[in-house]
Amino acid sequence: WTEPPLFMLIIRWAIKASTAMFVLIVIPTEVLDFLPIFLVALSCSWVVVLGYFLAGLNNVFLVLSFVVWPAAIPFARFIIGNRWNHPNCLTRAPEYVISMCVFFSLIALTKELVLITCRVIQCFAPCGPQSRGGVGRMHECVRICFVYFLVHQVQFIQAYVVLLANLVTACALAVIDKVFCNAHTWFLLNSELARTKHGERYMEKNSTFFEMDSLGYNLDMWGSDSESEGSPRDAQGSQGPWGA
Repeated sequence: WTEPPLFMLIIRWAIKASTAMFVLIVIPTEVLDFLPIFLVALSCSWVVVLGYFLAGLNNVFLVLSFVVWPAAIPFARFIIGNRWNHPNCLTRAPEYVISMCVFFSLIALTKELVLITCRVIQCFAPCGPQSRGGVGRMHECVRICFVYFLVHQVQFIQAYVVLLANLVTACALAVIDKVFCNAHTWFLLNSELARTKHGERYMEKNSTFFEMDSLGYNLDMWGSDSESEGSPRDAQGSQGPWGA
């Protein structure tokens, strides 16, 4: 937000805002009626985030800002009435998902508008837009907006989802290797590791299986290269300096 030209930032935001307006016109109003639920959750989250900054970046308040969002669903009946679960929550789930995506898109547009405003103020500041103090204040505005407008929280959740997916995948592949005779290792890696027994390290005491198989047929390819490279020198040395 400090390096790109201000004009390009404004043009990019105008294009995003036009796209968002088109999406809002297309989406039925019955779906947009669920937006106040997320607006109330955002208001409660901002109060917790304010406590996070006032308490000296205390992570307890940052974690509480996550808890506010699931807690907003039971209180939805006080915001939009009986529509929050009529006829049941499963039927209303697509509307919740669509309205949440629209809400986060509007939040992202609002965040960019606030940062563009901060950039304009920085350009007209007495110290200059490229001074050390001006750039530092702009970086501080970016950090505050990333917490208030849920960018940091969303990235936090995405990181945990990736870690959980990696854990589940690693456990599943380990079970496949344990139960189905190294099927994953044989399919994804190579037959060398697949022939290694459980509890035994690859090449811990013996040569590679490729070398052991080659020795059985007198095809030691690793030794043939070194011998072929050294044979001319050996032949020259055996003849002596005069070729005798």
